[in-house]
Amino acid sequence: MKKGAGGELSQDDDVLYTEAELQSCVDKIELIDYHQTIDLNLPSGLKFHALNAGHVLGAAMFFIEIGGRSVLYTGDYSMEEDRHLMAAELPRYHTSPDVLIVESTYGVQVHASRAEREARFTGTIERIVSGGGRCLIPVFALGRAQELLLILDEYWKDHPHLQSIPIYYASKMASRALRVYQTYANMMNARIRSQMDLGNPFSFSHIRNLKSIDVNTFDDRGPSVVFASPGMLQSGVSRQLFDRWASDPKNGCLIAGYAVEHTLAKEIMSQPKEVVTMEGRRQPLNCLVDYVSFSAHVDFVQNRDFITSVNPTNIILVHGAKEEMGRLKGALMLQYNKLPENKRPTIAMPPNEVEVKLIFTRRRSAKVMGKLAEAPADDNDDQVEESKAKAVVEPREGDAVRGILVTQQNSSKIVAPEDLSTYTPLRVGSVSSRLHVPFVGKIETLRMFLGEMFRDIEETREDSEADVDGADDEGVVTFSIGSQVKVIVGKTKGVATVEWDCSPVGDVIADSLVALIMHAQSSAASIRLTGRPCRHRSKKAREGDLENQATAEEHLRAVHQALSDQFLSVEATYEAMKGTFEVTLDANDNASEESNGLVCIATVEFENILDGTAKVTVECEDEKLAANVRGCVQNVVAASAPIAMD
Repeated sequence: MKKGAGGELSQDDDVLYTEAELQSCVDKIELIDYHQTIDLNLPSGLKFHALNAGHVLGAAMFFIEIGGRSVLYTGDYSMEEDRHLMAAELPRYHTSPDVLIVESTYGVQVHASRAEREARFTGTIERIVSGGGRCLIPVFALGRAQELLLILDEYWKDHPHLQSIPIYYASKMASRALRVYQTYANMMNARIRSQMDLGNPFSFSHIRNLKSIDVNTFDDRGPSVVFASPGMLQSGVSRQLFDRWASDPKNGCLIAGYAVEHTLAKEIMSQPKEVVTMEGRRQPLNCLVDYVSFSAHVDFVQNRDFITSVNPTNIILVHGAKEEMGRLKGALMLQYNKLPENKRPTIAMPPNEVEVKLIFTRRRSAKVMGKLAEAPADDNDDQVEESKAKAVVEPREGDAVRGILVTQQNSSKIVAPEDLSTYTPLRVGSVSSRLHVPFVGKIETLRMFLGEMFRDIEETREDSEADVDGADDEGVVTFSIGSQVKVIVGKTKGVATVEWDCSPVGDVIADSLVALIMHAQSSAASIRLTGRPCRHRSKKAREGDLENQATAEEHLRAVHQALSDQFLSVEATYEAMKGTFEVTLDANDNASEESNGLVCIATVEFENILDGTAKVTVECEDEKLAANVRGCVQNVVAASAPIAMD
């Protein structure tokens, strides 16, 4: 980004963005916390959360869920806890990501141990300054600089003979960077947090901050250590000091971080005899150049272990030189070749601006949540004592799960209706229906028909209001069929009201009740019952018995018909509420029997015609035939009984 003399931005071809565009991006920055899930409520179901990456203070990797798939993007990350930062964390409470986008900065290189690197770093600096030289450490203002300052300040405290030699931190952002570290000490490791109780570990005893430095007037006559930015020696204070000190063999330059190809920091690591200054002149490179990696990037072992722990389906390598990425890809493929082919992840290392296409099969799975994720304890379980203590146990494979399946943004879950508002944005509602059916018959008639169709009907009665014309003598009667449907009669003349909460079962019962109410007004039984009742009590009782006998005979005839359809030769005799059926099997049907055939006698006697209970007995010499007859009769009796509304 450049500006002209009048403050206007120049139109040079190398200007990638304007100041206005930069400010527009800054205005869109939003601050989030680690593990805070951000749900954008898009149709694709895009949501993500940040995880500690351990690279620098505040560095994050992102776990992204989109379209029913998941992506873990590490960015720059470190799996090694240093003097102030925690190591990167592994994603928890998630299945393996479908895609892992991971850095490959160091390829297959392996870092030396931390103690070894610190000893080499401090030892090299001491050797340079003890010989009267000046040591330049090019760093970035925020990141590894704070780690190196902690190491060197502690080393100076432990070596009093070095304390007369100054250490400078030369950066325009030096003081602001340290304020950030002092403010967010709570996000650092336990070592720093414990030191904060005694004092600020970033208030250094032997390091001076230089907000600005004029290299031409800087007093460097004696030995000193200078941390200066930028870290790649391309420009700025670090480059100016390097050009000034490079020709003196007493001096030294210590590269402590990753150096990008085609930068001066990378170039001098190969120990050339000459270097080109910023002014374009050549000068000899006589100073000591050493490289000690304190780069907060994973090495091969750390990267491989992280990838193995995450166990992704697809791996995309980024942020690395082509050669290093290729070596890392080869090492990973060699490791995964030991697995079955269907369990090997795909590995890609795409160049910049090259599209990567991955094909996924549709997942058909749902998470069981809430109460459905718990199963009642089984008294026969081997863990019955533990179950009694916890009241619930984990559901086992093969257990039936019944609930509401909710699919939202490519993610499905099964919950109980009462948990719907807890785990989904949905709420449970109900639709109540009321249907007025013309009914001019007697309540007694309707009671009989309902009793024949349904079992355990609950009946309640209220006195009718005085101003209701034509109210039934019995008042207002409500028949409750289970908890599903109610039939109200006597409240309004000539009308029976059917009320129910809409559901598949409730709708079916309501439809059957409407048909039953209409049939109760047109059948022969209704005509007999709607006539003027006789007040003679004994005669009325006899009429009731006759009605019960007629109903029982209908059921017995249904049994006769079913037996005749199955066995052909069936003789029936009826007596009150009892029926006897003689089933004859021809000898040709059973060669093992005598020529006169096989006879089976079945008796059905209804004990209570209102609930359809009956006593069934079968007498036969052939047990198989007896079982067939008994099963046929019992099925017919059960089918003709009123429906139980549990």
